[in-house]
Amino acid sequence: MTKKEIKEAIEYWRKTAERDYDTMLGLFKIERYPESLFFGHIVLEKTLKGLVVQETGEQAPFTHDLIRLAKLTKISFNKNELDLLKTISAFNIRARYPEQKLKLYKICTEKYTKDKLEKITNLYKLLCQN
Repeated sequence: MTKKEIKEAIEYWRKTAERDYDTMLGLFKIERYPESLFFGHIVLEKTLKGLVVQETGEQAPFTHDLIRLAKLTKISFNKNELDLLKTISAFNIRARYPEQKLKLYKICTEKYTKDKLEKITNLYKLLCQN
């Protein structure tokens, strides 16, 4: 990738993550908790993909695996952050497949979702500093 292409790719991931962050918060406000957590996954995925491009100078891989993306950034994540990424990765799968949706709906109470969104927000803001 050229320097211009790298800059454009990073900006794309940043802007779309920012938009999806607003969507995540909006979905929480209207009590669409599973969908809000799904968008939380998307926010972290896009943010990490931007950091992967920044680190490697190459397009980010076609994956939704947050742990894999985190490793490609070369950022040192602590155990709690890695555990969060693992948990949030599951929301991507569960939100997409019918047999998993009902299980997700049951665990996504307001309290549970609020807790996870606070953690997603904190990590998102931390990653944006990179």
